[in-house]
Amino acid sequence: MAISEQVRARVRAQAQNRCGYCRSLQMYVLGILEIDHIIPKAIGGTDEEENLWLACSLCNNYKGTQTDALDPVTQKHVKLFNPRTQQWSQNFAWSEDATEIIGLTDCGRATVTTLQLNNHIAVTVRRQWVSAGWHPPTESSIS
Repeated sequence: MAISEQVRARVRAQAQNRCGYCRSLQMYVLGILEIDHIIPKAIGGTDEEENLWLACSLCNNYKGTQTDALDPVTQKHVKLFNPRTQQWSQNFAWSEDATEIIGLTDCGRATVTTLQLNNHIAVTVRRQWVSAGWHPPTESSIS
């Protein structure tokens, strides 16, 4: 069953038109933000709205079918960040220059590593966004 346009529009509004993982705004990324299945369909996830969020193509591709990963500090397997049920600011912070995402929790660290949130392309683009005054997102726009 295809995801209806109404559900897509609600998810986009709930996500404030930004990637749930790297926080990139739709207006700043090349390409349409994708509907991400928090629990991928390939491993039993559904098209129900509660399982959907927005993700940029980089984050969505790195995530793939993964739902958990290794925390590089504790070496324990933990669930990846769920942008629908967890608050970004409790799991992540911006580096001092706002170009890198720092994992604050086991979940945050595992997500930063697994989704490669600080890959070369992302950091380079964020540096330009900072220079333009477009980044980092304000606290009121981060859930």
